Amino acid sequence: MELRKDPITRSWVMTGDDPDIISPERSFCRFCPDAPESPQVISTIPSTDGSGPWAARAVVHPSALYHIEGDPQRRGDGLYDRMQTVGAHELLIENPRHDRPLWQASDAEIEKYIVLMAQRMQDLRRDGRFKYITVYKNQGPFAGQEFTHPISELTATTFVPRRVLYELRAARDYFQQKERCVFCDILSQELRAGIRLVETYGDYIALCPYAARTPYETWILPRTHDAGFARSILRRSDNHELAAILRRTLNRIRSLGQDFHFVLHTMPNTQHRAASLGYWTTIDDDYHWHLEILPVLGPKIKSYTFKEVYFSPVTSETAAARLRSASPGE
Repeated sequence: MELRKDPITRSWVMTGDDPDIISPERSFCRFCPDAPESPQVISTIPSTDGSGPWAARAVVHPSALYHIEGDPQRRGDGLYDRMQTVGAHELLIENPRHDRPLWQASDAEIEKYIVLMAQRMQDLRRDGRFKYITVYKNQGPFAGQEFTHPISELTATTFVPRRVLYELRAARDYFQQKERCVFCDILSQELRAGIRLVETYGDYIALCPYAARTPYETWILPRTHDAGFARSILRRSDNHELAAILRRTLNRIRSLGQDFHFVLHTMPNTQHRAASLGYWTTIDDDYHWHLEILPVLGPKIKSYTFKEVYFSPVTSETAAARLRSASPGE
């Protein structure tokens, strides 16, 4: 597998002639605490109430798309760019209980999961190869859910995904014009208008964005300005407000449909700046982290590709050869 950059859209595409691998069926969940086989554990948040052996944990994805070892080896291919799939791909097990998804968990349980998210992101930010780190969740068959246990995924990539890059640049441009954060201005206007607010809870606000991409798209943002999710979470003494509004918002969304995408938008890794990439000098002032939840209301509705990193298990060369050998009809 390798990453290829589209020179027009500037999207990175993961591609390769990866043979179909059928995983053996298991009579057990490998992510439950009593599983006879378990994946490689990276980090664990201990349980403090005696409800289980641990509260949340991060493990290596059993079929990781990105791999921690090696160098990206970005290189030219004529006018194209390509590089190795170096990065990190982890599963964040939200709860030791198989039947305890986020919207049914207690706020204390969700808070431990949120802290795990922040700790893993902060740890991976120390690696200068990784330019962007995020967490996302696919819930339901129409959203591409992979495991039945309550799980989110974390990826660290050697590039900033295109949609995030556009968002960061737009936020910077707005700040250069008005010397204000565009997200803070959105919050101020939505709080005044009230018509797109879903809920306010302590320092957090849930709202439907003005130009929603899917029906019932919802964002959760902190009132307090901060560009970085991990930094914001780890500096707080508790995160029960975020846990509560996340749980409540997911319950609202699931009353309309079972499937959704959930993705964290946060600042890129600026601890290892590269001058050639033009990292933003005002990013702490112009960007504002937020969670985006995009419901998938049915199998016929086009699902929003939230990561903006597409995956194709067949290279263009192989695909063209197969199409050439196929019958064109009469």
